[in-house]
Amino acid sequence: MPLTRRDFAKRSALTGAGVALAGSVGVLATAPGAIGAEAPDGGQEGAADGSGIGYGPLVADPDGILALPAGFSYRIITRTGVTKLDSGESTPSNHDGTGTFEGPRGTTLLVNNHELKGPRADWPHPVPLAEGLVYDPAASGGCTVVEVAKDGSPVGEWVGIAGTSTNCAGGTTPWGTWLTGEETEDKAGEHGMTKDHGYVFEVDPHDRRAGRDPKPLKALGRYAHEAVVVDPKRGHLYLTEDASGPNGLFYRWTPPHGFRHGRGRLRSLAADSGVLEAFKCFDSGGRFVDDLSRATKTGTVYGVDWVEVPDRDARNVSVRKQFKDGEITRARKLEGLWWADGGAYVVSSYARDESPVQHDGQVWFYDPRRRTLTLKVLLGVNPDPSKDDALDGPDNITVSPYGGLIIAEDGEGVQHLFGATDDGRTYPIARNELNIGTAAEPEFSEFTGPVFSPDGRTLFANIQEPGIMLAITGPWQRQR
Repeated sequence: MPLTRRDFAKRSALTGAGVALAGSVGVLATAPGAIGAEAPDGGQEGAADGSGIGYGPLVADPDGILALPAGFSYRIITRTGVTKLDSGESTPSNHDGTGTFEGPRGTTLLVNNHELKGPRADWPHPVPLAEGLVYDPAASGGCTVVEVAKDGSPVGEWVGIAGTSTNCAGGTTPWGTWLTGEETEDKAGEHGMTKDHGYVFEVDPHDRRAGRDPKPLKALGRYAHEAVVVDPKRGHLYLTEDASGPNGLFYRWTPPHGFRHGRGRLRSLAADSGVLEAFKCFDSGGRFVDDLSRATKTGTVYGVDWVEVPDRDARNVSVRKQFKDGEITRARKLEGLWWADGGAYVVSSYARDESPVQHDGQVWFYDPRRRTLTLKVLLGVNPDPSKDDALDGPDNITVSPYGGLIIAEDGEGVQHLFGATDDGRTYPIARNELNIGTAAEPEFSEFTGPVFSPDGRTLFANIQEPGIMLAITGPWQRQR
């Protein structure tokens, strides 16, 4: 049922001051160079001066991998071309979205996406075609499952799914599995593929047999998938799309009446099961919002309606192109998602000329109970990405057990993992020092897949290229 203007006015009055979060993000504001709110002392929020927050300045790494604050250390868990799968092949390259799970005997299991697009011949280290776990033998991507001992030492790594394409982000489920999304719309016959792609697949880290004969979850739609989260109370799935020309959409899938979630149950659904919808936003005056980049101040609240997707399998027209102007709201590079505090944190990584207003990153919070979307973090256009203290291009995110968000930077120039506190200030956690360019023209790959171990003691994250999974430990403390 659509929200009325009166309904929205009541809900925005409750939400505009910020969602009350326990051990998480309150009213987050801006990072350096940002647009918008002011701090209580009159200065701009988000000034990364290090006073009273974070863990201090980053210390250069003599091994040229990862700069961390004093007292912190890292361990390489997997590295493409160096570490091996249990079957003997190299760890696949291009690490991306990652989920953690409690494993047997105190171990941690991690499902790691490998964002490899196109034919297998294009990549030196594709995901191996493990018997019974292959969707399309022509495709190079997939997921591996990594086991880490209680002391932090790597135990093993094996294929969770193979023959998928461009496995970018995804999300964990309340029933203990990983949903991996293909960020592509390639059909059979395109770019060497023998099957259609652009789907979500389920990977069970605890049961290798559960992944045999991989089946796309067609009910969730075929488009350039990024992340997915599950509302454990209502059963909805929320999904992001990273696409342009036109910009992508934020989706909600409602399961069919009587459906109960659980391991492997999504696979049992027909392709047209449930309802897939795209969001449509409007402001407190009831005016339609065509693109999320219109919001130029943190604390902005939009009401949300949902519009059914006509053809979720996009047989002739991409899903995002099936809507006319005015029917839905768009946003550039809808990427990271994380479910916490009764709702979904949603990232729009940046906006440029393809959007009405330019920015270098937004983080929103969708409250399903009030059906409101609130802008929590807004990064202004970064004037100099080569500077170490400048931040741009948020991508994968997680909510920290120590308060606030942990954000992986996927922008230009220097790349960081950084935190954002409840009062809106930001602080660095790590800097990628692995130069994959040249001394004259340095290049640093993005961070991906930040996620804490189930016990909260270890932060796992990846350097996407060439493909390194890292375990970061140190004197974590609550950020106030």
